[in-house]
Amino acid sequence: MGRLLIKLIGLILLFAGLYFFGQNIIFVSGYYSYFYRSLPATGSVLAVMAGIFTLLFFHRQTGNLGWFLLGIGIVLVFISGGVILKPTSLWSFCVAFTAFTAGYKLLNEGRINF
Repeated sequence: MGRLLIKLIGLILLFAGLYFFGQNIIFVSGYYSYFYRSLPATGSVLAVMAGIFTLLFFHRQTGNLGWFLLGIGIVLVFISGGVILKPTSLWSFCVAFTAFTAGYKLLNEGRINF
């Protein structure tokens, strides 16, 4: 019972850290007058979808191809201008990073080493 409670607390902290990080990220889409201006946005969606698909279904056969596709998709999202990063305070970043790392450590190891 205690191990389950530690995992649950870790999961809650992990999601709290993701929430605090996600408050300062805005995803936008826009209207493009020419088709070639939307290519990075289309490529990012296709690369992320293909990366997730290969990681979920063909992980052993493809090796690191899924991670490579996810990385390319993330880079293309930033190139297309579809992500706006708002400024954040140092306090908010420290809270988010601490909650994220503590939740990850609790979820994987069941303890936090100081």
